[in-house]
Amino acid sequence: MTTDHSPGTDCVIVINCGSSSLKFAVLPVVGEEVLIKGLAERLGGPEAVLKIERDGESARISIPSATHRGALQAAIRHMNGLNPRGIGHRMVHGGEEFTDSVVICDDMMAAVERCICLAPLHNPANLVGVRTARELFPELPQVAVFDTAFHQTLPPKAYLYAIPRTYYEELKVRRYGFHGTSHHYVLLETARLLDRRAEQTSLITMHLGNGCSACAIRNGRSADSTMGLTPSEGLVMGTRSGDVDPALHQFLQDQTGMRLGEITAMLNSRSGLLGLSGLSNDMRTLSAAAHDGHQHARLAIEVFCYRLAKSVCGLMAALDTIDALVFTGGIGENSPQVRAMTAAHLNLLGVVLDDARNAVHGRADKGSISSPESRIPCLVVPTNEELMIARETLRLIS
Repeated sequence: MTTDHSPGTDCVIVINCGSSSLKFAVLPVVGEEVLIKGLAERLGGPEAVLKIERDGESARISIPSATHRGALQAAIRHMNGLNPRGIGHRMVHGGEEFTDSVVICDDMMAAVERCICLAPLHNPANLVGVRTARELFPELPQVAVFDTAFHQTLPPKAYLYAIPRTYYEELKVRRYGFHGTSHHYVLLETARLLDRRAEQTSLITMHLGNGCSACAIRNGRSADSTMGLTPSEGLVMGTRSGDVDPALHQFLQDQTGMRLGEITAMLNSRSGLLGLSGLSNDMRTLSAAAHDGHQHARLAIEVFCYRLAKSVCGLMAALDTIDALVFTGGIGENSPQVRAMTAAHLNLLGVVLDDARNAVHGRADKGSISSPESRIPCLVVPTNEELMIARETLRLIS
């Protein structure tokens, strides 16, 4: 199947492929409004479904037993009047192979395959999306945008683990950092709001959603991140534990008989906010429950905010000045409670929020939620990873 180059709106297709899902968005070459967005879920099973939004209308289409290829073909049928000029793919792990986004070619695909051992759940699925799109759009240039690329400017003192060096030299065991596309986009937007050049801007950005990470950005370059070899390190997340004692695996194996894989799965899928609360991994649910007196929900939020503030203090070590603390992601953009509780732990740094600004997520004052007397400005800046991937795609194919 090839692209129809009949007259229409020139656009870029952005694809984020998971093991049983395919998320996509279509953005114009000129302008930044999403033209179409959609999500195909439960692929390969009888309940596979495609959800599409276009022109303010939504549709839910059953695509039983559809593969990623079938889902993308179904999505293409709803792209009438559009003229794709390129395709951008979210790629989770580029290891040390990639320090920037790249045009996709066979050598690049082979390099991503070499990184599969670093991201066995994500990279194979990402590659499925690339292969599918190359089959359906063989004439279109395609670009890979890596979550890890923005963090390849970390210095060795930030990315090395204090373990025998041979594991880094032979297996590339080190801290990589993730959510780089989001942190990069938020840097650019924050610099614009502050009327500064990105390369002269130093920030701590906090991407808070089901996955969470914070990043120290020094003069426009990532200097440290809370995530490490995998996205499991660092902050408390929706279902991920974040940092735990390295000896925990051995202790749980000895005491419970759990196998290594079972413990890792527990730390990734049954921990974090869900594990602490015993109720939900959704901050909205937990906030409502805490308001109604659910003690474990309240404690989960307290742990989340304390650990975030503690990490912010640690990331200060990577900076010599700071222009702002920036909240982003689903929780960061929409939870005044989380922002206020986190800021309360940063009083020693002179962080003071303005309650009225915080209540409206900074929308009344260019994202600002801090009080005039705050020694560090605090902002809410909505992230847009799809737009960043589209921008990177256009930059490389133009």
